[in-house]
Amino acid sequence: MPLEWLFGRRMTPEEMLRKNQRALNKAMRDLDREKAQMEQQEKKIINDIKKMAKEGQMEAVKIMAKDLVRTRRYCKKFMLMKANIQAVSLKIQTLRSQNAMAQAMKGVTKAMQNMNKQLNLPQIQRILHEFEKQSEIMDMKEEMMNDAIDDAMEDEGDEEESDAVVSQVLDELGLQLSDQLSGLPTASDSLAASRTKTPQAAAAAAGGGGVDTSPISDVDADLQARLDNLRRE
Repeated sequence: MPLEWLFGRRMTPEEMLRKNQRALNKAMRDLDREKAQMEQQEKKIINDIKKMAKEGQMEAVKIMAKDLVRTRRYCKKFMLMKANIQAVSLKIQTLRSQNAMAQAMKGVTKAMQNMNKQLNLPQIQRILHEFEKQSEIMDMKEEMMNDAIDDAMEDEGDEEESDAVVSQVLDELGLQLSDQLSGLPTASDSLAASRTKTPQAAAAAAGGGGVDTSPISDVDADLQARLDNLRRE
C-alpha cells in the first residue's frame, strides 16, 4: 500500500488498453474537428480567390492559391492520420478481445483443473461397480419376493377351477358340433348292430345266399350322409 500511494497503482494490461483506446478516440475526434475547420477555410479561400480574380488582383490570387494548396494538403494529412489512428484503434480492440478470451480460457482451465482433481476415477469405478452389484441383488430379492407372494396367494383349488373353466369354454365352443353329432350312432350301438348281424348272416348263408337286408348297411349310409352334411357346412 505505501508504494502504491507513492508511485501509483500498477495498471493492468486491460486498463492500459482501455486508456490508450480512449486517447486514440479523442485524437480522432480532434482530427475530425481540425479537418472540418480546414474544409471551411478552403471554401473561404476559394471565394476570396474568385473575388480577387474579378477585381484583377492577380498577385493576391497567386498567394491565396498557394494557401489553398497548402490547406488541401493538410486535409489529406488529417485523413491519413485518422486512418492510421483507426488502424491502431482496431489493433487495440483486437488485443482487448484476445486478452478477454485469454482470461476466460484461464478461468476455464482453473475450473477444469479443479474438476480433474476432484474426479477420482478409481473411486468412481468402485461406486459404479457397487451400484451394479446392489442393483442385481435388488432384482434377485424382488424376484424371490414375487415367488413367495405367488406361493402364499396360490389356492389348492385353483387348478381344478381353471380346468373347469377350460372345459366350460371348450364345451361352449363345441356345443353346435355336439348338437349336430348327437344323432350319430355310438360305438355301443354299432357293436350291438354287428352282433345282431352275425346270426342273420349265418341264417342267410344257410338258406342259399339270398340278398343281405341287414340294418347295418342303413346305419352306415346314414352316418356317411351326416358326415357329408357336416363337410358342406
